[in-house]
Amino acid sequence: MYNHGFRSVYRLNAHIVLVVKYRRKAINAEILNSLKEIITDTLKKWDCELLEFNGVRVASRREADHVHLLIDYKPDKPLSTLIGNIKTVSSRLIRKEFPWLAKKYFYNKPYFWTGAYFVASCGGVTVEQLKNYVENQEQPKQ
Repeated sequence: MYNHGFRSVYRLNAHIVLVVKYRRKAINAEILNSLKEIITDTLKKWDCELLEFNGVRVASRREADHVHLLIDYKPDKPLSTLIGNIKTVSSRLIRKEFPWLAKKYFYNKPYFWTGAYFVASCGGVTVEQLKNYVENQEQPKQ
């Protein structure tokens, strides 16, 4: 369950939430799938792993305005730099793949994500509990 480095033993998991600029409901199923693929590839380049990924949809709509990531990363990777790279790469590639997004949601500006993000380390709960939490974000509360 633990990873081994040259001089370290570790398990670093982070729960990250990325929010669409202006909280626009811009993430449909196709964009969500593309985001998952882009983020998975980006993390692999950083020698990190995407453990869980989901977009949250409001019960009355089919689009989401944010995504949850659960990642496994190494201690030599600065988390803020990694998150910045995920946001930059995914924004650029999503805007390239779906050029209509800028006009429809962002006043023809080169945006996708808001400047902020949420990140929490996963030391207080198990990864399985976090996986269940992220996995069930799509389901409306009862």
